[in-house]
Amino acid sequence: MKTNSEAWHGIFTIPQTPFTNEGFFDEEGLRRQIDFCVDSGAHGIVYPVMASEFWLLSDEERKRAIDVAVKQVDGRIPMIAGVAGVSTEVAVMFSRYSSLAGADGAIALPPYILKPSLDDLVDYYRQISEAMGKPIFIQNFDPPLGSSLSPEFIQKLLIEIPHVEYIKQEMMPCGHSISELLKTCGNELRGVFTGFGGRWFIDDLNRGASGTMPACEFTDVLVQLYNHYRSDDVETARGIFKKLLPLINMESLYGISFCKEILKRRGLITSTYTRAPGKLDSYDLGEIDSLIQEVEGLYIY
Repeated sequence: MKTNSEAWHGIFTIPQTPFTNEGFFDEEGLRRQIDFCVDSGAHGIVYPVMASEFWLLSDEERKRAIDVAVKQVDGRIPMIAGVAGVSTEVAVMFSRYSSLAGADGAIALPPYILKPSLDDLVDYYRQISEAMGKPIFIQNFDPPLGSSLSPEFIQKLLIEIPHVEYIKQEMMPCGHSISELLKTCGNELRGVFTGFGGRWFIDDLNRGASGTMPACEFTDVLVQLYNHYRSDDVETARGIFKKLLPLINMESLYGISFCKEILKRRGLITSTYTRAPGKLDSYDLGEIDSLIQEVEGLYIY
């Protein structure tokens, strides 16, 4: 049975997993990011997921990260735990742990190494739902990382599995996939969120998306964009979008290294150390110097 509470919407933002220069998990850096996101007006926190290097954390680090995030959010906004696993058993372990820790919901990519059959995927999400007992986001992504779930299959999951209520839709072309999903799933679907750092966010919203799940370095800017759009001030929202888009494009190229560079510049983390591959060079840093001037006036601090 689906929940009757008000549907989630808006900017459900993703903190990075910060590390020290020696590569150890920096809990204080995570706490600073979460407070920044809440102070910026974010509508939810999503952590740890792909943009948080979740696949490069040990099981104990993932559990500790969830504990820190839930405690720091402290019920101020929804905290959605990333529970994806390489197997159903692993995902169930993280789902049960997250629920007991106090997370408000969960998000799960299908198993991302050995791809299960569709029947096995039904069982995967059913067991996550039973272990979590709270709203579930399905993260739908193109291969090789994702499984390209069809709108019809997603509708089946929404109908058959309690707590499966939301989709993070990241299949290309993004806008068309949102429209097809909403057309097929109708009222069974409580909300569609998008990714890609908000790269097509205005079009996403025009098509009926409920919000987006970006990395958190520009949370305050994206919240302003979203709030202007929802207040029918689309012209101002588009103006903000145009200023931010070149930086979103850089994020799409350089990923976590870019996100951490911005977070360090903003005083939210102390090191840009990543476990994921990729590094910015002097030309990248110079381009950031130029582009960032367009959005610094929108920062809350």
